[in-house]
Amino acid sequence: MSGLRAGIIRDQAAFDDLEPRWWQLWSQSATATPFQSPAWLVPWWRTFSPGDLAMIVVWSAHDLVGLAPLYLEPHVSGRRLLPVGISLSDYLDILCAPDQEAAVSAAIAEAALSLEWSQWILPDLPAGAASLRLGLTNVEESRASNHAACPVLSLHGDDVFASSVPARRRRQLRRAERAAQRRGRVAVGRYEADPKVFIDQLVRLHSARWAGQGVLTDGAQEFHRRALPRLAANGLARCWLVEIGGTVAGAYYGFHHRDRAYAYLGGFDPAYAEESPGAILIGRAIAEAAREGAREFDFLRGRESYKYSWGAVDRWTEQRVWTRNAPAS
Repeated sequence: MSGLRAGIIRDQAAFDDLEPRWWQLWSQSATATPFQSPAWLVPWWRTFSPGDLAMIVVWSAHDLVGLAPLYLEPHVSGRRLLPVGISLSDYLDILCAPDQEAAVSAAIAEAALSLEWSQWILPDLPAGAASLRLGLTNVEESRASNHAACPVLSLHGDDVFASSVPARRRRQLRRAERAAQRRGRVAVGRYEADPKVFIDQLVRLHSARWAGQGVLTDGAQEFHRRALPRLAANGLARCWLVEIGGTVAGAYYGFHHRDRAYAYLGGFDPAYAEESPGAILIGRAIAEAAREGAREFDFLRGRESYKYSWGAVDRWTEQRVWTRNAPAS
């Protein structure tokens, strides 16, 4: 096993103690996204804790070189092994140190087989995910290569809007900005430094937009109130609000990591639908992402039509499911 040793973390104290080394591994991992960071997954586990923690860690001497944040959940067909962060995370994956992916993946697979589960589900694996290298012997596997579409806009050229965004969308954005200006002063500002104010506005606007049927359940709100300060402290959050005539009319909640921006969630006041505050914010987010060096603007899961109007193209995630008839003894 190339001198590697694997272990399994089952208690909250050990989970918390791992965070500094987790950050080091995350920062080195070539396939990491904000959804694999402690800023995202630690609050997720503290908020939901839907089963028994079974986090696989792989060490090389004193260095953490592999991490599979997992938990075991009771199910009618037997216990299921699931990734921490499932459902609210658009991308899921294991973490591996550079140049050790093969050995780390083998160690994680061996440790996973020692756990008692009837099914191991890994959804939402992006292209190039380290989890795609996992191999489990003598276990039945099903694989879905088109699990979920994540439309992505490629950013290129000196003028991102001229070279990346379709002309029709640029015209629509100019009309929206003029309409907003007719209702009063338009101000767009960053708010990740004030997480409470931002989340309060996001919840209000998201609820107004979806009439209480959106994704911000009480549990999700609690999670984001815990996660956003951590994301902001580590430079990952991008939070924008737009005021039109003194009223906050739209909110944009996203992330930036390396050369990619992620549009996670938004909301707007239906009373301002004609002014398209959501489009104004996305336009600003795209421009700022390009200025910060992003080469891609990822709209994340979902095939909503507005994403394609910006020029985004589908990129599909994969899902892997392993099933065994009886749990390991």
